[in-house]
Amino acid sequence: MAQQRRVQLSTQRPTSTVCVLGTELSLDVRGSAPKDAVAFHVQGTPGVKLYVVHETQSVKLPSSVSRWPLATGTEVLLAMDALSKDVGDEKVGAGGHRQDPALLCTLASTRSFLQVRISYFGEAGGVPVARAMLYLTCVEVSLDADTSRSGAVSRTLLDKATWTWGPDGHGAILLVNCDRDDPKAEMPDNRDTAVLSYTDLKDMSQMVLRTRGPRTIFTGHRLVLHVDFGDADKVGVFYGGNSVALEEYKHVLGGSKLAYAIKPSRHQEESIFYVEGLAFPDVGFSGLVAFHSPNSVPSPFPHPQGFLETPIFTDTVVFRMAPWIMTPNTAAPLEVFVCRWVPGWGGRPHPARCWISPPHPVFLPSVDDNEDFVAAVGAVAEKAKCPLTVCPLLENRQDRWIQDEVEFGYVQAPHKTFPVVFDSPRDRGLKDFPVKSILGPDFGYVARQAPEGASSLDSFGNLEVSPPVTVRGKEYPLGRILIGSSFPRFGGRRMAKAVKDFLVAQQVQAPVELFSDWLHVGHVDEFLSFVPAPDRK
Repeated sequence: MAQQRRVQLSTQRPTSTVCVLGTELSLDVRGSAPKDAVAFHVQGTPGVKLYVVHETQSVKLPSSVSRWPLATGTEVLLAMDALSKDVGDEKVGAGGHRQDPALLCTLASTRSFLQVRISYFGEAGGVPVARAMLYLTCVEVSLDADTSRSGAVSRTLLDKATWTWGPDGHGAILLVNCDRDDPKAEMPDNRDTAVLSYTDLKDMSQMVLRTRGPRTIFTGHRLVLHVDFGDADKVGVFYGGNSVALEEYKHVLGGSKLAYAIKPSRHQEESIFYVEGLAFPDVGFSGLVAFHSPNSVPSPFPHPQGFLETPIFTDTVVFRMAPWIMTPNTAAPLEVFVCRWVPGWGGRPHPARCWISPPHPVFLPSVDDNEDFVAAVGAVAEKAKCPLTVCPLLENRQDRWIQDEVEFGYVQAPHKTFPVVFDSPRDRGLKDFPVKSILGPDFGYVARQAPEGASSLDSFGNLEVSPPVTVRGKEYPLGRILIGSSFPRFGGRRMAKAVKDFLVAQQVQAPVELFSDWLHVGHVDEFLSFVPAPDRK
């Protein structure tokens, strides 16, 4: 249903108002009627669509009924399907004084102003006892995003205030801007409030505020864009005005900034905002964020407190934060990471070689260095035409279990896709490697900590994902995440709640817990993996 706004009429002087394209006006025909009026007749100029709602029936005008009773529940609805070329309220004299009706009609006919006239009749019928005149200006005010998921912002009939999943769904998508486009920066881009490069802008989604119609209607008027308080720490919005210069892009919404007022340009009908996501879905955050553009216009009539602004329209756009999607090991590799390791390097045992399991220490046997292993992995990577990244001793600090430190996934929107490394809370020798050596341009970073302390089950060897699967009729086209755990009724080790909650909140790869606590280390990858097969089973 189109947005609807009620308009008060007057038989004492002409009324003027603004109608936003795609909305309806409800005319208060009973409120302005003289006491002795019992019926009314309504007519409009071409370009104005009129409907009379009477006894729950909506009748499009013109109709066979010439006069309608002023009964309770009777109303007139108005809509327009084309923009005005002129401002209709120019026919109201300076200060809002009433001009001669004949002159008004002459002006309207010669300049094609849009208008509606209500004629009121008494019991005797015949000559109208009063008339109400409404002059209209139709404008377009819209807040748009890529709700059709085509990769570009366009006007659409889809409901911008709702969001649905799937290839047939609709709704705009935001990427969490968690990469680091500036190599000199210390933190990911979602932790600053600046645009440092054009590549940074490309990680963001566009949101366009459009204003079309007679430009004088917007003179001296500011449109407002605002974000809900609960969403403000999840998004950042940048605006460069009419400029494309990087230094002109300012942070205008997000954090403590809940609203931004913009004055429409006389020569520019579109204002382009760039929106970045700051946080992934998680406990207490569904991933949905909403932006609103409540718009009003100055009243053409004076008021004791000055010229008041009348709210006319509110547009809302909802974005969903793109979830972190875990990559299955059956997918084609894009890059291979391996740790170089030398036994006893540094002159002290390392947690990777010594596992303390109360009440007795268990020492893993020392092995030779892994030069041959690194070379073999390099040969396979070369054959697959896949780059190899070797984490040296100085960076891994004798922590060879890179599979336990990180997990790879990605985020995707219609306009952009990039990989995101998920950093585990185990934090051993490799704890700085993801930020120092993986985070970079178009390679994002996300982490979750274990405040209660990390266990072996918080290592990401305990995190796998299946190929696409259907379970009890429900399809999981991106597979399901598999987590090693203990039996719920018997206690034991479990994955950190913060990590598990994060995985559940992404919604697209619903996690499944498998019993793995019977193993000393307890990782799901110690007893389960997926490999391609000819029959896909």
